Formats: sequence, structure tokens, C-alpha cells
Amino acid sequence: MRRLTAPLVRCALVLALLLAPVACDEPGREKVTIMVPWSGTEFEAFYAVVKDFEREHPGIDVEPQVTRALTQQLDAASTADAKPDLAVLPTVGAIAKYRQEKVLLKLDIDTDAYVQPFRGLGMNDGDVYAVPVKADVKSLLWYDARHTARPGENRAALRSRSGWCLGLESGPTSGWPGADWIADILLSDAGIDAYTAWASGRAGWNERPVKDAWTMWGRTVAGALEDASTRNFRDAARGMAGKGCSLGHGALSAMPFASAQVRDSRYTYVPSSRDALEASADFVGKFTRNKAADEFLRYLAGTKAQRTWVNEPGFALSAHKGVTQYDNAVQGRIAEILRSSRYTLCFSAADAMEPDVSAAFYRAVLDYANGRKLTPLLAALDKVQKELGYSSPQSPPTPRPLCSIPNPP
Repeated sequence: MRRLTAPLVRCALVLALLLAPVACDEPGREKVTIMVPWSGTEFEAFYAVVKDFEREHPGIDVEPQVTRALTQQLDAASTADAKPDLAVLPTVGAIAKYRQEKVLLKLDIDTDAYVQPFRGLGMNDGDVYAVPVKADVKSLLWYDARHTARPGENRAALRSRSGWCLGLESGPTSGWPGADWIADILLSDAGIDAYTAWASGRAGWNERPVKDAWTMWGRTVAGALEDASTRNFRDAARGMAGKGCSLGHGALSAMPFASAQVRDSRYTYVPSSRDALEASADFVGKFTRNKAADEFLRYLAGTKAQRTWVNEPGFALSAHKGVTQYDNAVQGRIAEILRSSRYTLCFSAADAMEPDVSAAFYRAVLDYANGRKLTPLLAALDKVQKELGYSSPQSPPTPRPLCSIPNPP
């Protein structure tokens, strides 16, 4: 667990595997525990919302439990009968997993204010199990406009570009930046149906068009693969200033930019496709029957908290229809994609997969970057998928649809 600064935590103890802070309880005050994966500015933005909630609800204390290995920690907590009241679920696969295990509780909360596909991915048979409190658009190409020509908004133009910034290290989830990029290529080149079939476990890894997407990614970033598996994904983009690398791929929140640097005359972006884009979200689900947790979750999902959150550091986006004002103009335009009828949004493929499959996907990305042959890597992923029963139509791992137009015309 990354150590939090003193102003952010009142008192915390690391308890065995759970990394759970212990509250300085006052008589008559209720406590809500929430497990989160965020650190740095992302955590600071979330904690600003926590403090606002506590000021408006003086009888409730919110105690974050911070961990980079969230699903592993949540599994350990469930086994030890020490579940947090709430937990961030960064993948749809995790939502499905904990719902099927009957540890994720149904929510009495209205999510109609959220756009698709985010709202539907937190539901099952009309019941709400998770709320999308923070969103991202992943299909973005970043460059420093002072030094680098604007990238073309089509795959053919991008194939001829070099100088990509590439870092794959991200602690327990190392490999995900490459997984997102491969998924983006598949979505752009093969289309929504092929993307959905693959993300849902109905298409093989060692077959076209999935194999083609891996091959194209390898060719695109060939000049950046050396040491990429051990280079931090944020550090990789720090050279995007006319020397070193010049182009980056991914969500704004994954870039190491300061807010003042994100503007059209400095660090800016183009979408990687003209029609379908990859998106993601951090959901929050409930694991106990703590009524105070219900109160906090309703607050997190509400317009006021969402408006506060997106204008704090960290470049969070909101999939809430009522959140349209962003202090940073570039960030605001990216957020408009989440409400636009121009694009089809497809939820992140790796985030839609069963957690063990996505973990194997990330490991394969690292192995591929380190020079392993592609065919045996993809054959191994097919085997993992089959052994987990992920491709079985009787037990689909995620709800549908993964792709939709946020506000159809």
C-alpha cells in the first residue's frame, strides 16, 4: 500500500492482508469503510468528496482502505469475514464475479442519470449492483502540439508514425496499457461485433481478428518495446516534449500531465477512431448491510459529488448526464464523448473479462513485449479461457451490451 500523507488519514493500521485503517471512533458516530485502488492525485480528488460528505453528514466517518491489488485484497477480506462496506470494482468482470458469489449486494439506488453503456454494466435483470462513479475514455492519442504534428484519426495514418511512448509497468496489473491498446486496434480494425465476441469470450485468441490486432500492435510500437515491461506507464509519457518519444495512447488520467499543461496549444489529443471508442469506469459496490454506506454511496453517485470530483486533480470524468461543467476545457471535451451520439462507446475488453482471464492477458502482453513468440502466448490464453469455463454460453461472465451509443439520436 502506498503511504498516504498525514492530512489525508486520521489514524491507520495495516492489519495482516487487509491493509485496513482503524478509525478514531467517537461515541455516536457511524463508520463506513471503502476499499479503493487510487493513489496520488486520483486519491486526493476522491478524498475531497469524502470530506464534503462528512461535513454534510457529521454523524458518519468514511475510512478508505487503499490497495493496488484490489480484487486480491477483497477476496482475502471476504474469506476472513472482514469485508469492507463498499469497494471500488474496476472491472465489469469483478462485478459479475462477486454477484455470482452472492457477496455483492443489490443496491436501492437509481442510476437512470448515467449514460450507457456504464449504467447497464452495473445491473443484472434490472437490479442495480454497482454504480459507475468515475469514467475514462481510453481511445485517445496524445501529443505535444509545440513539437509534434497532429496524428491522423485513422489506423492507416498511425501505422506510419513512430516515436511512441510505451510503459507497461503498473504494479499488480502491469501489462494493462498494452492490453488496452490491442483492444483499441481490434475495435477500430475489426468492428464492434468482433470486439464484443472477443471481450465476451465467444472468439478465440489465436485466430483472426484477435491475432491480427496483437500483430499490428507489435509492429506499431516495435521501436518502443525495449524495457517497456519494466517502465512505468506514467513515466513513459514524460518524454513527450520534442525529445525521446512523441506520441502516447490512453486515457487522460493515465498521463503525467499537470492541469495547466493540458490545453490545445500544449498536450492535447485526437480520438483513435472516427466511430467507436474504448471506455472504462470505476464502479462502487456494497458488501455489507451498513445503512450509512447506503447514504455515502447515494452521495457519491449524485450530481453534486460528481461535479466536485471531476474538477479536483486527477482528470476524472463523469458518466452522469448532469455533469457538464469542467474547469479544464480539454478535459471537458473528452467528457462530452461520454454523452455524444457521434461515437459508439465500447467498455474496455480486459475490464469486461473474468478477472483471471484479464490477469493472464496482462501477463501475455508483458511476455510479448519481452520477445516471446505470439502464437504460443495466444494458445495459452485460449487454454486459460477454456479452463475457466469463460466461453460457456450457459454462464456469461458479464452483462450485455458492452457497446452502445450514450445518447442515441
